[in-house]
Amino acid sequence: MPASASVNIRKRIAVVTMGVKLGDETRGYTRFRFLSEFLVGKGYEVDLITSSFQHWDKAQRDVDSAQYRGLPYNIVFIWEPGYTRNLDLRRIRSHAVAARGMRDYFREHAGEYALIYSEIPPNDVALACAQAAHEQGIPYVADINDLWPEAMRMVVDVPVLSDVAFHGFARDAHEVYNLLAGAVGTSDEYAARPAADREAPYAHVTCYVGNDLAEFDAGVAAHAAEVAKPDGEFWVAYAGTLGASYDLATTVKAAAALAPAHPGFRVKVLGDGPDREKLEELAARLNAPVDFVGYTPYALMAAYLTKSDVTLNSLVKDAPQSIVTKIGDYLAAGKPMVNTGSSPEMRAKTASDGFGVNVVAGDVAELAGAFEALMADDDARRVMGVRARQVAEDEFDRPKAYERIAGLIGQLL
Repeated sequence: MPASASVNIRKRIAVVTMGVKLGDETRGYTRFRFLSEFLVGKGYEVDLITSSFQHWDKAQRDVDSAQYRGLPYNIVFIWEPGYTRNLDLRRIRSHAVAARGMRDYFREHAGEYALIYSEIPPNDVALACAQAAHEQGIPYVADINDLWPEAMRMVVDVPVLSDVAFHGFARDAHEVYNLLAGAVGTSDEYAARPAADREAPYAHVTCYVGNDLAEFDAGVAAHAAEVAKPDGEFWVAYAGTLGASYDLATTVKAAAALAPAHPGFRVKVLGDGPDREKLEELAARLNAPVDFVGYTPYALMAAYLTKSDVTLNSLVKDAPQSIVTKIGDYLAAGKPMVNTGSSPEMRAKTASDGFGVNVVAGDVAELAGAFEALMADDDARRVMGVRARQVAEDEFDRPKAYERIAGLIGQLL
């Protein structure tokens, strides 16, 4: 069946995610909400199954709120006790409770679904979905948007101890990869990851997290006037988490190095995270021209990115991330990108698609040099910016890109 065709017979699909922005919530990812709406448009009945706990607000949802009803898809909440920090034992226990609840839910609703589609991680929740699909003889599709325990080793990497601590995550991922009928990777690397744990071939596609360009552009139009950029300033924008995988310390040092010769140079950091206080202290100590804007609503973030001169994809050298969530937004802004990520896929794409430059992670002088070169070359920035927007339109715009997911589901059904 062509990816663009709608199904003739309505089939019910479970779309499972533990982290999604719903209703009038201010924080969270929208990938699975968009996917649910998209699949309804293709003729499927969709239950979006998610947590009672809002990950970004670290609070329980009012699951009876009217904002969660009257949608094109049905929302099902699974109880999860919650946690206060992104990396601690309480989060692991909380996901374990959610995984048990997921198993119970699918047993109670056996025979109601034609296919189960879930994100991984969390690995134990994904395993509950994969096992339920296997028991009921229906296809299971894993949406691979991160690698656990690989990403966890960025925070805790102690020989032997880490192997023991992360054994459960590796075991669950191995079983998920062996039970899946199909995989959607948010990069080619992620789509191919199950092959390392299984011999049998499987259907898979790459679909970047991406964004809805119409929504991005509407945000720019609505909020551009709120982002005042003084004449003579040159902005580098970073949007995302301030945490272990993201190398903002090198950016702060590069900004400090450039400041004396380039008084108009500034870095705008749009986001929050556990390392924010430490980074603010470093910037103050070095007198670096870095503005920590904090968590920024999506529409306002779009305006900031578009007002900036350069975007920054900043990752530490050993970060396992491939093509991260914010790449679609960076490209949509139509600005050149500086990439410090070490992923061969991301570095090859940056170079071959012509929308930016790669630098070695952690190298202050090289990063400062890349910023300085772009400051001095208006033509290069313009050409890279045009290429960035074109790639966003061709490969990251969700209404177009998510046809690949619909095609995979249609193939499996």
